[in-house]
Amino acid sequence: MKPSETFKIEPSGEQEIIMTRVFDAPRDLVFDALTKPEFVQQWLLGPPGWSMPVCEIDLRVGGAYRYVWRNEDGREMGMGGKYTDVVRPERIVHTERFDEAWYAGESLNTWVLTERAGRNTLAVTMRYETRATRDEVLDSGMESGVATSYDRLDKILKEMSTELAK
Repeated sequence: MKPSETFKIEPSGEQEIIMTRVFDAPRDLVFDALTKPEFVQQWLLGPPGWSMPVCEIDLRVGGAYRYVWRNEDGREMGMGGKYTDVVRPERIVHTERFDEAWYAGESLNTWVLTERAGRNTLAVTMRYETRATRDEVLDSGMESGVATSYDRLDKILKEMSTELAK
């Protein structure tokens, strides 16, 4: 899948990937959709055919999160990490490690929300332990799953905005 005008993914430096996505929604709303389990379970699913039966979020410095996805065939994939910085509604920093690692080590992810004229840009910087790991992740095809998830998030944000406007 090619990046769109609203979604971009690119390597940065030796060990990082930067993903950006623009959403037409207020920053507080985007922050809530990124951090509340009832929303995360609806959008953070990757390609079609996956669900998220486990979504635990303790959003505070030192808190942890845990996600488990399940495919239609019953296969599961789990991951989690700890929050090292949380500044509502502008920034979240957390670690990320998969139960059955498909890349070496863990990543440190920084999410930053920047609002301009009612639009919000989510910039996610993912820092890996080595350049080789970063390149492996870039070559994995994860971009398609992320783009699909962000498209779902955009739809949820539009529904949330409509509800707020009532």
